Amino acid sequence: MYALRNMRAFYWRYRWYWFGSMGFLVLTIMLTLAQPRLVGYLTDHVLINGEQERIWPLVGIFLLIVVVRSIVARTYVVLKEHFGIKTVYDIRNQMYQSLQQLSFAFYDSARTGDLMSRVTADVEMMRHFLSNAPDGMINFFLSLTMGVGMGFWISWRLTLVTLIASPVFLILILRFSKVSHQRHVAVRQAVADLATVIQESVSGIRTIKSYAREEIQEAKFNERSKGFTKAHYNSVSLWGFYFPLLEFWAQISAAVVVAYGGYLASAGVITIGEYVAYLGVQWSIISPLWNVGGHVNTFTQANAAAERLTELLYRPRGVQDALNARPLPEIAGHVRFADVSFGYDDETTVLHGINIDAKPGQVIGILGATGAGKSTLLQLIPRFYDVAAGRVTIDGNDVRELQLADLRRQIGVVFQETFLFSATLRANIAYGNPDASLEEVERAAKLANIHDFIMELPQGYETVVGERGLGLSGGQRQRVSIARAILNNPRILILDDATAAVDAETESEIQKALRVVMEGRTTFIIAHRISAIWRADEILVLEEGRIVERGTHQSLLREGGIYRRIYEVQYADREEVLA
Repeated sequence: MYALRNMRAFYWRYRWYWFGSMGFLVLTIMLTLAQPRLVGYLTDHVLINGEQERIWPLVGIFLLIVVVRSIVARTYVVLKEHFGIKTVYDIRNQMYQSLQQLSFAFYDSARTGDLMSRVTADVEMMRHFLSNAPDGMINFFLSLTMGVGMGFWISWRLTLVTLIASPVFLILILRFSKVSHQRHVAVRQAVADLATVIQESVSGIRTIKSYAREEIQEAKFNERSKGFTKAHYNSVSLWGFYFPLLEFWAQISAAVVVAYGGYLASAGVITIGEYVAYLGVQWSIISPLWNVGGHVNTFTQANAAAERLTELLYRPRGVQDALNARPLPEIAGHVRFADVSFGYDDETTVLHGINIDAKPGQVIGILGATGAGKSTLLQLIPRFYDVAAGRVTIDGNDVRELQLADLRRQIGVVFQETFLFSATLRANIAYGNPDASLEEVERAAKLANIHDFIMELPQGYETVVGERGLGLSGGQRQRVSIARAILNNPRILILDDATAAVDAETESEIQKALRVVMEGRTTFIIAHRISAIWRADEILVLEEGRIVERGTHQSLLREGGIYRRIYEVQYADREEVLA
């Protein structure tokens, strides 16, 4: 119930749809109960007493009830479905918004398949619950209450006999509800695990085929599929065990009522019409007791889904605007790290006492072994993460005091792994500024040295590419990414190993484009190759989260430290050197 209560903010705004549906539900139940009472009246007065003149008025009333009930029931269904659909529409949108706002730290360990499962399967489970379960439980109480009331009106003896069976229904349902929740949680998790394998297999298909690991992936999928099947079977088998018991007891109860009612009618205690009427009414008492197990089953499934949804919906957002965050006007690009330390958690420190002073227009190169903290260091500038100690400032402003959107609009980032959306090249380049004109897009593409290639394509800038940049080489995708980063004319440019995944010739072409792009911008370049940073105004060498060397290319070579050793390794078998 705690998880479902947390969803109240979404469904309560549409409560009038629900209240309206409940009103029509009450009318539906009343009209449903009126039918057997009318049949009983017709039996006594027409069939038994021979009052033939009443048959057509009674048939007319019966048909009117059927028509009205049909209209009322349809209205009830429409309103309750509107309630569920509109609520889930908001939940789905809020889920997506939450995913957009969660921090980089969350995505460091999140599984894409699991997130997709929550946004699709778990949300759909909530729709099914909201459209059916609440009114189903109301239907249970109303049908039972009104059925019992009508039953006592017809025959209190038969009603008491019917109610004697209710404790058995309740015992079975309580036992079922105790064990069903955990099994439904296991089903939701198994769906997420299965979705994760599918997503990884599709995204990594080239790697799978390159290593001929199709059979391994198939075996992995089969294992997860078996896990899902087992979890689903455990859930279904539980319901398959209890449902027949409920049905069996319902039929036994009905049989006892039929026998006892026949005895009372033959003894003259009740009329034949009352006997016939009660046989119709008794299912308004037994059916709710019998079907409440289904409502409990739906409820436990929805609660399991709600737990997974609220985990994301109410998860702390991490990095976000401060309460009094200031807008950031156009900057000069003076970036300073003042005694900065950082760790992904309280137990591990990744960066230690970092001090950097990058003046506007300067180029800062960052070199170091894998895991030295290079990417983490630069991700503190656009606040992908927040510092644990110290300050990162831009033009004297602490980045934590600035509005995130303003901050990030003035920073261009080019990652090593280029991601292109399933859209046109123009849309990909203009992603950060959808209102950019074609001339602005072309200007950015020219700076990135990709314009000529795009113009050679049959559809030019309207050429559609997929997320993997179908038809583009690694260097071309990277230059599209560079054009995207510089379209807004950022004053700070971050190049996170942007040439690591390309060959030497392509790297040279990209470097030429970058030299043009970097003019007048404060630029940070992460690299493993000295050729990418040797022209930098200052080069920082990181080791285990500390700056162990700093200086220009020539000064670092003269020092004979780590930078010199890296240089000698990279140029040991080459005649040309970097002067």
